[in-house]
Amino acid sequence: MVRKTKEDAQATITALLDAAERIFSEKGVARTTLNDVALAAGMTRGAIYWHFKDKGDLFQAMCDRVFLPMQTMLNEIAATSGQNPIAALRHVMMHMLIQVTSSAQQRIVFDILFHHCEKNEDMAFFNHETQKSRECLSRLDTIVREAVVQGNLNVETDTWIAVQAINSYLIGLIYEWLRNPQSYDLAQHAEAMIDTFLAGLVAKPPLKLQVFAH
Repeated sequence: MVRKTKEDAQATITALLDAAERIFSEKGVARTTLNDVALAAGMTRGAIYWHFKDKGDLFQAMCDRVFLPMQTMLNEIAATSGQNPIAALRHVMMHMLIQVTSSAQQRIVFDILFHHCEKNEDMAFFNHETQKSRECLSRLDTIVREAVVQGNLNVETDTWIAVQAINSYLIGLIYEWLRNPQSYDLAQHAEAMIDTFLAGLVAKPPLKLQVFAH
């Protein structure tokens, strides 16, 4: 019976998260109420409060369902990046673009974050997400630093700027593509776009600014 109860609870959570994705995408996060989500899931608002304390908690769970597996993948790659750090960077970047193009769920969540989400003090999720973003950037930094150690990048590479460039390039590609996915096939061109970026990074990485004493 306990097992059945856990299965029922997980099925309810899944249905609520699926409904949240649909309604947040249609109405925007700020204009969506918990009652909207409950109705879309064919449940009462009480079902939401049984599993989530508020809309921010529901929104966070929706995002975690998509992003935590990606974060796990990044952690695993960073842990073994010493074998070939540039290949590891390529793997991370390719995986992110291919996942977005191949997973309807990831496309929806990214689209909600980029185009249907008003960031305000009521959405405590963004404080939590900022911490997770820092953790992901830290993993990228580990890979970039290993590339410097192995001589793949100039010893004077500014790893912080390099990581910001990698992150901004990926987010920018996804953001612009989601505005008009029919404009081109991102999956088909992902490899060339990533290789172009990495070739530039290797050939001319951002260097630490030299500070001269007066």
